[in-house]
Amino acid sequence: MKRIFTVLFIALGLFAATSAQSQQKIGYISTQDLISVMPETKIADSNLTQLQTALVQNAQEKEAKLNADIEKFNKDSGTMSEAVKTVKRSELQKLYQELAGEEQRIQQQLTQKRDQLLAPIQKKAFETVQSVAKENGYTLIFEKEALLVAPPGDDILPLVAKKLNIKLNLSNTGTTPPANPPATNPKKN
Repeated sequence: MKRIFTVLFIALGLFAATSAQSQQKIGYISTQDLISVMPETKIADSNLTQLQTALVQNAQEKEAKLNADIEKFNKDSGTMSEAVKTVKRSELQKLYQELAGEEQRIQQQLTQKRDQLLAPIQKKAFETVQSVAKENGYTLIFEKEALLVAPPGDDILPLVAKKLNIKLNLSNTGTTPPANPPATNPKKN
């Protein structure tokens, strides 16, 4: 009797697990594609381009000044004492070393600014994906680029874009509308 009860209990557990699994609604999204079509991203890209232009221009000005200082040193070195030459060479070497690290500093500043600008955009995208998933009954949403093998699911990018009032050019994103778009007025059971 105990055996029958155990077998019955396991069978009911498997039935419940199978039943729950069949009721899951699965979707996926490319957050990279989503973020790329958000208007905030275009503004952030514009700000980054302006910052990069300013930083590069500043580095070019430093380089031009260094070259002018080297040229002046070479021209005037014949009239300088050895002590003055040593001091000037040391100053020029210091300026050269600062300029040598300029590209790395520019990249660090751009990366830091990019992260700062994208953080609120990523947060908004994530919150919108969560909202769309909840509103449309999705139990699981996967990152599209991370899927190698997965059960059938819907690409929810069009739904999220609609919620954000973004018109998608689906040929550019490589996405397709959901296979089974949710009804606008779902029936309640």
